[in-house]
Amino acid sequence: MRHEKAARLLDLARMLAGSSEGMTLDEMARALDVGRRTAERMRDAVWAAFPQMEVVDDPPTRRFRIPAGLDGLFQTPTAEELAALRTAADSYKASGADGRAASLFALERKLLSALRGAARRKVAPDVEALVQAETIAIHAGPRPYEDEAALAAIRTAIKGLSALSFRYDGGSTPGRTREVTPLGILFARSNYLVALEGEDMRPRSWRLDKMKALKVLDRPAPPPEDFSLQAFADESFGIYHGAVEDVVLRIRPDRAEDAMRWRFHSTQTVRPEPDGSVTVAFRAAGMLELAWHLFTWGDGVEIVSPPGLRQLMVEELRRAMAVHDTASAASGSPRQT
Repeated sequence: MRHEKAARLLDLARMLAGSSEGMTLDEMARALDVGRRTAERMRDAVWAAFPQMEVVDDPPTRRFRIPAGLDGLFQTPTAEELAALRTAADSYKASGADGRAASLFALERKLLSALRGAARRKVAPDVEALVQAETIAIHAGPRPYEDEAALAAIRTAIKGLSALSFRYDGGSTPGRTREVTPLGILFARSNYLVALEGEDMRPRSWRLDKMKALKVLDRPAPPPEDFSLQAFADESFGIYHGAVEDVVLRIRPDRAEDAMRWRFHSTQTVRPEPDGSVTVAFRAAGMLELAWHLFTWGDGVEIVSPPGLRQLMVEELRRAMAVHDTASAASGSPRQT
């Protein structure tokens, strides 16, 4: 127990050293999942160990931080942490996310080079053992496009609050040059730039693999103060945006355990029913992509609402059946009933 308490105090010290603006007591309590009084006692213990901690007035509260960081003695990564970093990098690389994979591999090299010789020799065998014992399961799907030069241009524009121009080989006018206010990047099965164009204040998504000749412009283009990339992403199921609708799904009892562990949407609520089924409810746009996903549940899911999603599912099933019935008839294969 004493070891666990010491580890949690060190975690708090790392949080305070890693925060430039500092943390309030309430933020410490949330981060450590403890009560405010416990957070206050832990802060005092850290303060005794690291007297360089300073207080930043931020009315109506106060923030605490360790401005000079921690000595390397307290920052040595564990074998599990380094193995998790390698696994994440390998996962990105295997999925085609070469840009993010390269960043994580570079971070791994920096961490290892910063370790003292004895610490590096001690941790290296354990890291390799864990990496060899863990692997990545590759799922079918499109390989995300991650040109490092394109990502660098977008990130430079975002950090500098500058406009961005590019030729877009998609949409209704392929080849047209666009000038936009970049808001962020959505990493998914395909990667997208979220941006504003012209006077239209509705964010739009642009596929990175269709963007060419990217250029950061010498023109300020700050994002709207109230824009949240996470809120924008949460509006939709997947990447497609449209009218936000209330979705209710009923999962059969024999698939209920799967549904309790499944995340359909970030806003979902999951309610077990007396008959053993599960009701899942959330608000989202992107009904076509949702219908595609529900195909994977087969007859384990029933669409309760909206009616439009149910009709869309029926239409997509009919299209698929028409293609395969035609193919079966042409090959002389008997239909299964």
